[in-house]
Amino acid sequence: MDNNTLETLRAVYLTAEDLRVAASILYNAYHDDPYFIEVLGQHDNQQYEQKLRAAIREELNELWQQEQPLIGLFDGDRLIGVACVITQQVPLGEGRYWHWRFKMMLGTGWKSTQGLMQKETCILEHLPSQKCGVLQFIALSPNEQHKGYGARLIQAVLSWCDEQPGLDGIGVFVSNPSHHQAFVKQEFTSIATVSIGNVDGEILFYSKA
Repeated sequence: MDNNTLETLRAVYLTAEDLRVAASILYNAYHDDPYFIEVLGQHDNQQYEQKLRAAIREELNELWQQEQPLIGLFDGDRLIGVACVITQQVPLGEGRYWHWRFKMMLGTGWKSTQGLMQKETCILEHLPSQKCGVLQFIALSPNEQHKGYGARLIQAVLSWCDEQPGLDGIGVFVSNPSHHQAFVKQEFTSIATVSIGNVDGEILFYSKA
């Protein structure tokens, strides 16, 4: 990656106009994710894809409405990466708001909605305090991977975290070994090995301390 490319990269908060492109980036990145395949079911590929689109759309809308940090990595004017954090100022897991449950249930079904809440509950149980954020999504456009941009996007999230006086750190559930390595390189450490449904993974944590 040359210096000219580095100079055109910027990490900023997403606007409402960016959400459609952000949803597309997340959909492509998470299409083959073992956890989403497990919780949404891939017996019918078309139905699975509809559920995945709905899950991402509803979560992005909820994060936007709750004024949670949606961070975009731009190359010039082009959105190439997205990271979404949710803090425990918003009820998570079994405490999710009824309107979120209702909309998610309409899009993905009740069983899938329960699976999404169970994942959050599992993460929360292992975080060191209630003053921690959860990295819900992080993704790059397919054509922008393996260029070092992932590290830039993680660094943008950590810079945001460091500036929040009410946060102790950020946790994330990781089931992909290559993703694990990327986070560990950016000062995340493993705090638990867990199984969510039939998917094994680790909860990694970045501590400001």
